[in-house]
Amino acid sequence: TSSKGGVGKSTISLNLALALVQRGFRVGLLDADFYGPDIPLMVNLKRSQLRERWLLGRSAAHGGDLVREPVERYGLKLMSVGFLISEAQALTLPAQLLQGALRQLLHDVAWGPLDFLIIDTPPGTGDLQQEVINVGELSGALVVVGPQDVAHLDGRKVVDLLRSASVPILGGVENMAQLTCPHCGTAVEVFPPAAAERTIWAEGVTKLVSIPLDPGVAASRDGGAPLLIAAPNAPEALVFHQLAEQVAAATSA
Repeated sequence: TSSKGGVGKSTISLNLALALVQRGFRVGLLDADFYGPDIPLMVNLKRSQLRERWLLGRSAAHGGDLVREPVERYGLKLMSVGFLISEAQALTLPAQLLQGALRQLLHDVAWGPLDFLIIDTPPGTGDLQQEVINVGELSGALVVVGPQDVAHLDGRKVVDLLRSASVPILGGVENMAQLTCPHCGTAVEVFPPAAAERTIWAEGVTKLVSIPLDPGVAASRDGGAPLLIAAPNAPEALVFHQLAEQVAAATSA
């Protein structure tokens, strides 16, 4: 989770889920970003057909078709509102109906036995994030930030929300940390780093991994083949396996 948009939450969520699958766990991934679902694009399962929005606020028993089997891809069970509406279609349901739809995706989808259900949340600390906390029975949360001050500023708000709701914070992921020059190998700080005292690390959040800014990660994100599938031996892929090991250890304690 993160209060800042554009820090790579969906990329982290998807590749972490795949790393857990590759470690032998049964994993589901719920894309809870109803306003901008990105997971379908990242696994190349896009929908072009428009859908009547009113159907999304109703259960199957009342004429809707939101409740269904999850989509399976790469050994991972997936569900996203992006599987139900067109790729270019805006979701304009009021907050109360969105909360109901989220509850259906969490509890009425036939996930089957799972070791992990990872929830990719939208940015912010609003209705959907609070509904995830209220009904998700969370074992823990990861906070994703970029290196810059604004990312940590918003990340600290999420930390405050999680702590006020007594949700265990497993740690933080620093994404897009540095760019290694392909010509000389020098590490370049694309984003000016935040002052140490203004980071979520100063709030007691443990930095679990630091993921560099790499064109290969961006290309895999938009190309329909996640990094752990497209380039499983890339250095960045190994970082996700390290993160999966830490998450598995933290949640089994």
